[in-house]
Amino acid sequence: MQKLGILEKDIVEKFIRSSGKGGQKVNKSATCVYLKHTPTGIQIKCQKERVQSINRFLARRILADRIESMQMGKESAEQQRIEKIRRQKRRRSKRAKEKMLRLKKIQSEKKKLRAPIRICL
Repeated sequence: MQKLGILEKDIVEKFIRSSGKGGQKVNKSATCVYLKHTPTGIQIKCQKERVQSINRFLARRILADRIESMQMGKESAEQQRIEKIRRQKRRRSKRAKEKMLRLKKIQSEKKKLRAPIRICL
């Protein structure tokens, strides 16, 4: 957070009661963490774990990742990962298209064999 210039005084932190599974423990304790970075306006809500301290750490890490992706743009690790997935999907779609065309070709060959035989005398 220091490397990105995120100061603790710029972060508004609130604790909210979690929702979902967990029963009585979740209903009593406020384990969900809400962070708002005032300069950028980024809001984070984290309730991945049942422990507040872990959720605080995870929320700050998510906040730092989002701010880094805003500052770095294309160069950030998250953007690179997303671009890699896009390239993989693009390749997959080409393979799928080739397979589909091959199957269509086979089907058309079958249909040609069904045609009646013409005998010319």
